[in-house]
Amino acid sequence: MNEFIIAHEVPIRLGFFFGVFGAMALWEVLAPRRPLGVSKPVRWANNLALVFLNSILLRLVFPAAAVGVALYAQSRGLGLLHAAALPPALALVVAVVALDFAIYLQHVLFHAVPALWRLHRVHHADLDIDVTTGARFHPVEILLSMLIKFAVILVLGPPVAGVVAFEVLLNATAMFNHGNVRLPAAVDRVLRWIVVTPDMHRVHHSVEDDETNSNFGFNLPWWDRLFGTYLDQPRAGHLGMEIGIRTFRDPRRCAWLDGMLAIPFIGRITDYAINRRWGTVK
Repeated sequence: MNEFIIAHEVPIRLGFFFGVFGAMALWEVLAPRRPLGVSKPVRWANNLALVFLNSILLRLVFPAAAVGVALYAQSRGLGLLHAAALPPALALVVAVVALDFAIYLQHVLFHAVPALWRLHRVHHADLDIDVTTGARFHPVEILLSMLIKFAVILVLGPPVAGVVAFEVLLNATAMFNHGNVRLPAAVDRVLRWIVVTPDMHRVHHSVEDDETNSNFGFNLPWWDRLFGTYLDQPRAGHLGMEIGIRTFRDPRRCAWLDGMLAIPFIGRITDYAINRRWGTVK
């Protein structure tokens, strides 16, 4: 099983990525949730250029990626799951849930630490939100996120299949919950107990500080409910809410690749979001 996953990891991940991306792109055309305010061709071309840049960078810097670290941990019996000797199916489920929790904590951290929020602003500065926003991150944030993931894998010791399953789920749900798509309200109410829905995550992209600092989950919605960061709806409603960051409203800065890459180097180091939730930073 491990041999098959290792040999076919890239085709598996690319297959799911392009399949989900295509489905979400079509859904956005057929049933959009909000009208877009910035040229879609411009945003897509630049957001996807950033995704391509990040993909090349990751392959150059970390050619073995997370699967390679999982194999290393497995070969040396490192990690809590190896010590626990759980049945393979249970170990896989525990690994996916634990890795998702780690991503939730990492997301909160990137809102809480000033230097990390500088990097994460690239994701939030998108003036619209759609399927391409889900993969729009600064290259330095991508590299740091991978290092954090490596550390979690070494501590956890997840099976290789669990790591691949998690990566596929994370990419798929990130595209889904950033989608500019309309779901029936009744379906959304039920579904957001199982997975982060587009309406649930869209609140996180509001310009309002308390709304930005809610709904941190990417895949599983339980962490926000457990730790008090869940917010049901934006005050202005999904059609009235403003997307992005108050201090970044210029489309030339927010929608073009060179502007996105420069965002972390603009503004004061104390100008980050999460502390303003409690009014400690003005």
